[in-house]
Amino acid sequence: MLSVTTSRGLRKTKVSLVAAGTTVDFRVSHADAVRVKSVLKQLILEAHPPMMARLGKSLVSNLTGSQPTLSTWILGGLVAFFALMFAIVGGFPAILVILGMAALVTGVYAIAGRRPWASLPARQTVVVALAASLVFFISGGVVAAAPGAGDIAVAEQPTASATPSASPTPTPTPTPTPGPEFSEEAPVDPTTVSAPTEAASVVAIDTGSTNTTALELLATIPVKGKAAKTGYERTGMFGSAWIDVDQNGCDTRNDILARDLTTITLSGTCRVMTGYLVSPYTASPIAFVRGQDTSAFVQIDHVVALSNAWQTGAQQLTQAQRVSLANDPINLLAVDGRSNAQKGDGDTATWLPSNKAIRCGYVARQVSVKATYGLWVTQAEHDAMTRILGSCTGEMALTSSFTPAPAPVVVAPPAPAPVVAPVPDPEPAPAAPAPAPAPVDVYYENCDAVRAAGAAPIQAGSPGFQPKFDRDKDGIGCDA
Repeated sequence: MLSVTTSRGLRKTKVSLVAAGTTVDFRVSHADAVRVKSVLKQLILEAHPPMMARLGKSLVSNLTGSQPTLSTWILGGLVAFFALMFAIVGGFPAILVILGMAALVTGVYAIAGRRPWASLPARQTVVVALAASLVFFISGGVVAAAPGAGDIAVAEQPTASATPSASPTPTPTPTPTPGPEFSEEAPVDPTTVSAPTEAASVVAIDTGSTNTTALELLATIPVKGKAAKTGYERTGMFGSAWIDVDQNGCDTRNDILARDLTTITLSGTCRVMTGYLVSPYTASPIAFVRGQDTSAFVQIDHVVALSNAWQTGAQQLTQAQRVSLANDPINLLAVDGRSNAQKGDGDTATWLPSNKAIRCGYVARQVSVKATYGLWVTQAEHDAMTRILGSCTGEMALTSSFTPAPAPVVVAPPAPAPVVAPVPDPEPAPAAPAPAPAPVDVYYENCDAVRAAGAAPIQAGSPGFQPKFDRDKDGIGCDA
């Protein structure tokens, strides 16, 4: 019994001959292995043509099974080429798919009875190829379904190459990632400043209504479900963006940039050209530079989004109140553009800043805005606000500069004391009449004597009167 096995290495082919229980191993070059095959085939055919022809065919197949042919190299190269192209275009999932297709074609080719390009025995090729194709296809589908999988390979590709020269090779500059863009909620500042048609207006009666902690103020806000968003339109319902509601000559966006940024430079009296911001939402620093591709990196966020306000009571406000809400400084913060885009119109229940240190102040602003403009909160929003403010119960609410000051308290002057008429001093008791002097006897001889005494005319009853003095009997004597 003669059996021959071969195994190909990098440079030599190992040939094992087994005959009559004896094994002979030797290594020859790949070219010599082909010649050994030819010699053994000739010997087998000459020894017993009919029988040995069949044995020789099997033996020759065994001897040549590990010999790669030109088609092996061609097809292998094509597989590698397409795998590379798919890797550049579609990433790692595409590599798995192209390998799966190659394995599937190999298996089908072997099932058809043809020797496969991989120079493996047909049955073994079918099993290996079909199993490999299944594994590659499943793996490719799983990887492709992973979020961002298709972008991994593309992101890793170089975006620029330097041309060799005598000067130092410059470092390739990667393509910049597209930055945030302005939105309807946070648009760019207008080219011209517009004044409102009506004065600023709020629902709160006076500033005293928000002069309390945010947690206590939250308890006064109604809890309801959201209304439909039907009819919401930013410009139509809340006025043109960044109207100069405070009438200081600057649009609202530049007012907030000037308030929240540091080390700013201005063009004119209002337009902020550069500045430095630490975004309250992320605590990340941003160097603001005005420009077509850079201005949107700093945006003005409505702490209570306008569409959220529309669904929680702003539909019942007047136009002046909605315009004030859209431009009220307590409802506005300069933030990084990416956080503003991520927030959208979310409320406390659906979005909070990643910077936990600002959450109490952020929620206190939302509560203040809702109370100032008579809006309500949903149950989920109320619960989320309560949870956040529960960790900072002393956080104070904010008061809008548009809220009227309390009416001065008029203190009535004290009523004048009643005028009390002075009590007159008691009148002295009337003096007792002096006692009548004791009668004095007066005697007049005649009327001449009466006249001489100065008593004429003398009346009847007077001292010294005598009837003879009254000749005409009229009660008066000495009158003639």
